[in-house]
Amino acid sequence: MMKSLIRWTATLGLVGTTMLTSLLGSYSKALALPEEQIVKTLQSVPVFAIADDQGVPLIAVEKEQKFTGVFISKQDAQNFFERLKKENPEVASKVKVQAVSLAQVYKMQTSQTDQNRLIIDFVPKESEVESAKKLLSERGQQYQGGVPLFVPKAGKESNFLVVNRNNQDFIPFFFEKAAALQMAEQYKKANPAEAATVKIDVIPLESVIATLQQSNDEALTKILLYPSQETIDFIRANSNQNAPNQPPANQPRPNNNTNNSPAPNR
Repeated sequence: MMKSLIRWTATLGLVGTTMLTSLLGSYSKALALPEEQIVKTLQSVPVFAIADDQGVPLIAVEKEQKFTGVFISKQDAQNFFERLKKENPEVASKVKVQAVSLAQVYKMQTSQTDQNRLIIDFVPKESEVESAKKLLSERGQQYQGGVPLFVPKAGKESNFLVVNRNNQDFIPFFFEKAAALQMAEQYKKANPAEAATVKIDVIPLESVIATLQQSNDEALTKILLYPSQETIDFIRANSNQNAPNQPPANQPRPNNNTNNSPAPNR
């Protein structure tokens, strides 16, 4: 898909309803969770697109389908942009790397019409994909694609670990395996009797978003998407708000009050 973006850069630009900064259009009303809850879950995570000053994304057209790439890593987006400047400087002069929230991307997806549908391809960080592949292969499983999220579990029933933030329990879903491992090790030290039960599941971001749209399970409201350290550094550099620490500082514990499937495992 990324090669297609280079090859088809002459198609840059779409109608206003596909602008990353626009929330126009009719949203799907058949959501199991309230729209505001889904947005709240996704809002705090920035992702990175190649777009012009009006927020119109760089697109590829292949077999009459329109595509655009949304990068999880700012550095990956910048690397792609540098390549674009060399291979198609005219188009590159019209666009730049722009940060948008995951919630904005979600709203853009749900506001589209079939006539002007733009397929959004999330571009995961390759090192995290390799980590997911290795983790799954050790269990005889295969990576099925998508943006891997790493979720610590523990206990005989493989309960999700939870952390408390502002007197609320959350289930962290990490964009980096290293952060999930750090939380898992913290739990092992605090609970040595359960150390052998601790594991890390891999759940695609795309599955999480789909599940938010299809289920009203209360456990879904507890999901906390935890950005990579690269993204946390970006947030801190571009916001007066406090970025999350890596990982959450308080002691994790098993979540015994929810079912065990906020999203399908891969």
